[in-house]
Amino acid sequence: MKIRIKGNSIRFRLTKKEVDHFSIHGFIEEKTEFGINHFSYRMESCAENDFLFADYSGNKITIHVPKKIAEEWTNTDQVGFEHKMQIGNDKYLFLLVEKDFVCLDNTFEDQSDNYPNPNAVC
Repeated sequence: MKIRIKGNSIRFRLTKKEVDHFSIHGFIEEKTEFGINHFSYRMESCAENDFLFADYSGNKITIHVPKKIAEEWTNTDQVGFEHKMQIGNDKYLFLLVEKDFVCLDNTFEDQSDNYPNPNAVC
């Protein structure tokens, strides 16, 4: 799972195996270690909400995905979903979750588990 943060925007990208894991277990989590400290990011399915939301606690970002959205996303060709979460004082946190496609340009990253890029077909 990849995370991209820019300002008040968070994007998660998941490979095929990660989407499958999320579908079966209802969550997926990664961490980045900084010596004895670490930063985690997690996505989990939740039944109690109708909209995507995120929280940050204990050095962990968690994106909560409504069960209905999670099931549709994992069982179809739907690429992703998004939500602008109001965080107060007329400010928003933009959340985006996507399936990770193979890059069209050269990269050193292993992309063997990524989804085929629809733009690669003429």
